[in-house]
Amino acid sequence: MSPALLVIAHGSRDPRHAATVHALTGRVRALRPGLRVETAFLDFNTPSVGQALSALYLSGVREVVALPLLLTRAFHAKSDIPAALAESTSRLPGLSVRVADVLGPSPLLLTALERRLSEAGLTPADRATTAVVLASAGSTDPEAIAVIAETAREWRRTGWCAVRPAFASAALPRTEDAVRALRAEGFERVAVAPYVIAPGRLPDRITAGADAAGADVVADVLGAAPELARLLLRRYDASAAAPAGLRALTA
Repeated sequence: MSPALLVIAHGSRDPRHAATVHALTGRVRALRPGLRVETAFLDFNTPSVGQALSALYLSGVREVVALPLLLTRAFHAKSDIPAALAESTSRLPGLSVRVADVLGPSPLLLTALERRLSEAGLTPADRATTAVVLASAGSTDPEAIAVIAETAREWRRTGWCAVRPAFASAALPRTEDAVRALRAEGFERVAVAPYVIAPGRLPDRITAGADAAGADVVADVLGAAPELARLLLRRYDASAAAPAGLRALTA
């Protein structure tokens, strides 16, 4: 039997967050019938990681791939999720949990961003005259900030006349400052692409900043884009196929 997939999301008081996560995991189930896919949250929503693993264990599951629903390896991926998984494996004898890589970086994420900008009204012909702000939630982790900056550089190479990173918290520039800077540089059109998975406080801050600075186009969050569902399965497959004991926690 294939290991179960446990998707671990951040969680939010905003009900749109959990609804979006569940829509994404539902798309994953549709792509891979027969794979057991469950969802857990680090905060605010239920089930917690411990609750979800206990339920899987009581149903007879002994192998799990835990997949952080995160775009970068920041604090949650490096600390919170490993701690939650270690606590569960210490009290559930025989449970083996492999930790999959975070989602980013990946070309599939760039394709999902393109999808959201297209849905917001941009066409391929707009690339040469449109500057894009890649607006992420933000982090104090230098590795995560560097990944966002490199993602912006990679995306720029696909034809947009400029792509600049911005952050809703913890790092600079803010979305509104990036939009104003691009406008001051003379770019004809400025679009904001939220590099976040689900709605919530920080994505709302990105949208508010974009609107305040007069961005011409503001895309939706990545959400349950089909590219994300395929990426989750790609990360799951890589972890499930890894040699036994690699990146695994076992009681």
